[in-house]
Amino acid sequence: MNTTSIRPRLRTAAVVAGVVALVAAAAATAAPSGVANVSSLYSFQSITNPADPTFDQLLGINNHGIVSGYYGSGANAKHPNKGFLVSTTSMGEFTNENYPGARQTQVVAIASDGNTAGFWVDARGSNHGFVEWGGVFTTVDDPLAAGKVKTTQVLGLNSKGVAVGFYNDAQGNPHAFKYNQATRTFTTLVPPNSDSAVATGINASDEITGFLTRGKTTSSFLVTHAHYKEFEAPGSTNTQAFGVNDMDEIVGSYVDAAGKTHGFSLTTPTAHAMFKTIDDPMGIGNTILNGINDKGEVVGFYTNKAMNTIGFVATP
Repeated sequence: MNTTSIRPRLRTAAVVAGVVALVAAAAATAAPSGVANVSSLYSFQSITNPADPTFDQLLGINNHGIVSGYYGSGANAKHPNKGFLVSTTSMGEFTNENYPGARQTQVVAIASDGNTAGFWVDARGSNHGFVEWGGVFTTVDDPLAAGKVKTTQVLGLNSKGVAVGFYNDAQGNPHAFKYNQATRTFTTLVPPNSDSAVATGINASDEITGFLTRGKTTSSFLVTHAHYKEFEAPGSTNTQAFGVNDMDEIVGSYVDAAGKTHGFSLTTPTAHAMFKTIDDPMGIGNTILNGINDKGEVVGFYTNKAMNTIGFVATP
């Protein structure tokens, strides 16, 4: 296993840029009548970090096949979250990436230029977002985060240094934001009539995906320069988008009527939305897709019969 030790200087962001109320340009995208299962059109490769083969989540993948993620469930001191990078061409070589001094780290996103983002946990249990840019870690704490134990998480990053994520208010409700690495400014994103919102992914065109809640329903959204669209998988009241590529193909998960969780791909989201189910054959009913690159390669994770969490790469 190849490991690296990174100890750059730390910087902290602290400026609010503003609030953007997202307005739908048209009615929410209509769901198709069914969801085609295209799992057989993909080849799946499980990836487990030998440091903890019982819990691995793969969360991001860039166009060079570099995957970001973490191992360790975080359930106790023996299994803390520890971040890593791994290449699809050398699956056995893991590079550790952990925020200096952090109790726990998750590397959630990786841009095409290799810069990364995610969040880390301090000794008090507070979550802090981070961007690792050119070898330098930057703490990203939204100044609107509130509560005794504060939470800011960065979940998406592009090569222009624009990141997305969420912060929690004093009541523990999440609010989506966009963060500019160059100017250190935050913009809160507010979907219409939402109770809460999380921004999860951003592509090279600054188009943002995420999910929101209204009452008991969780829907997903896409923000482009011309449109704001919401979408739900057919028959589901819980659809969560986690990643988007430069072709506006979105991946995530949805829960069906039987309570099973399936991975999904969504193409042409601003016109005729086409949902497709993508389940790892070892994790049917327990699959989550979290990242996609411009080649259509997808990363995610599933829970197996032994209740272990296994990361995977799915290649079309």
